[in-house]
Amino acid sequence: MNKKFKNIVIVIVGILVLNFLSNSFFKRFDLTKDKRYTLSEVTVDLLNELDTDLIINVYLEGDFPSEFQRLQIETRQFLEELEAKNRNVRFRFIDPYDIRQELIKNGMMPSQLSVEEDGKLSEAFIFPWAEIFYKNRSQKVSLLSNSLFKTQEEQLENAIAALEHSFASGIEVITQEQPKTIAVISGIGELEDIKLYSFLSELGKKYRLAKFTLDSVNKNPEKTLEQLKKFNLSIIAKPTKKFTPKEKLTLDQYIMNGGKTLWMIDNLSADTDSLYNQGKMLAFPRDLNLTDLLFSYGVRVNNKLVQDLYASKLTLAAGNTGNQTQFENFNWFYHPLVTGNPSHPITKNVLPVRFRFTTQLDTLQKNVKKTPLLVSSVLTKLSGTPKIIELESITQEPKQQEYGAGSQLLAVLLEGEFESAYRSRTKPFDSKNYTEKSKSNRMVVIADGDIGKNQLLKGKPYDLGIDKWTQERFGNKDFLVNTVDYLLDDNGLIDLKNKSVQLRVLDKKRAYSEKKSWQLFNIVLPISLLLAFGFVFNYLRKRKYS
Repeated sequence: MNKKFKNIVIVIVGILVLNFLSNSFFKRFDLTKDKRYTLSEVTVDLLNELDTDLIINVYLEGDFPSEFQRLQIETRQFLEELEAKNRNVRFRFIDPYDIRQELIKNGMMPSQLSVEEDGKLSEAFIFPWAEIFYKNRSQKVSLLSNSLFKTQEEQLENAIAALEHSFASGIEVITQEQPKTIAVISGIGELEDIKLYSFLSELGKKYRLAKFTLDSVNKNPEKTLEQLKKFNLSIIAKPTKKFTPKEKLTLDQYIMNGGKTLWMIDNLSADTDSLYNQGKMLAFPRDLNLTDLLFSYGVRVNNKLVQDLYASKLTLAAGNTGNQTQFENFNWFYHPLVTGNPSHPITKNVLPVRFRFTTQLDTLQKNVKKTPLLVSSVLTKLSGTPKIIELESITQEPKQQEYGAGSQLLAVLLEGEFESAYRSRTKPFDSKNYTEKSKSNRMVVIADGDIGKNQLLKGKPYDLGIDKWTQERFGNKDFLVNTVDYLLDDNGLIDLKNKSVQLRVLDKKRAYSEKKSWQLFNIVLPISLLLAFGFVFNYLRKRKYS
């Protein structure tokens, strides 16, 4: 009896010790080949900063295509990883059917999908969105990219690969007590606010924006510089006025003191109003007095006009049918359609970007890292300026032998320690804390000011990513937003965009064509095995006992 009691006590103590150890030493193992459930250090750091409940509502619930149930499963498993890392994270899946109008009103638009069942195609809608709530703040998270993919399988694979970046970005934004600040430089003949609305309103969801008048530098340059230094990033969007020496030194010292810059520079003046009204226009160089400034940082914006056989469409009136004006789309080689660098997080999976009357860039031998972001196709033609551009040329067949200038650099990322353009020059004003060389810094230079210019429809701004005439989609907004995110990313969060996963997707065509064979196989084989087992069992039993 004592021995039995002793064994029972040992078993109970063992169970208690095992339970204690399991609670004290918790470990999850990611056995996937692509480590899709292993959280990056950036995400872990964000989770460690949570000091109260963070609630995530996911609207991937209900009846939708089977392949996108995979997105639901992967999202759930990923959120379980977040929850396991920090118990303040809580999530739930909600069927959006009864609240779909409310979701649409809040900007969470449904996605239309093609569904193939039994060889037949049909359409379905899902709401690939999540919403994060933290300390009386909320942030929307898109779970399905609008980027162009050949198949829905590729789109699904990209969405699953982007889960960590999507949620980590949302958590970063919602937990920031002080959003980073962006100065939209004005007083330089820049694009009007209404023509930058689509781009800037998207940035306003994550950052704090303010207009900054640069021409105030003429009155008090030192004070203007100190005020500009308070901003993390400056956007120079299609300046048309010549920069004064004081303005240039202000921007130079802003950069030397760590300020990030996004340059959208038009080195050509091209009046499209005269092109449409008079059928022709004159494209001529615009002197912005920025050549020496950008030269010192390692880049030069040239004056040669780029034409590309891979271009977007231009919509023109082509006659009348009754009282209705008929429109026709033409290839317009002065509007190159440019693909991005597939290996960089700024441009990965971004739709082709539309340029309008752009020139090209040259990089210089400077001790700065230069990463091409947007490069034209090889079928380009460079034209000197001034140049008269006639609208009727749109109907002429291009001579391919003329388009052999090769790929042209249109947007470049510069990273490193920049040297001041005024290092060995007379300065237009005395700066008390003049800096000759910056610490590690970043800037992006784009050879087109219209890259961020949205169209207007009935006087209201239109989405920068869509052409109002052709409804063709472009990557302009995604590219510019990614650029700003990268320039302001101090912890490497945007690098999560380079994460990739490989899914084992069912071959639908083969499954449909071999459907009956596999159904027959799954019915006949189990029955055949059962009959064979019964026959052998009875035979051996009779042989043994007969």
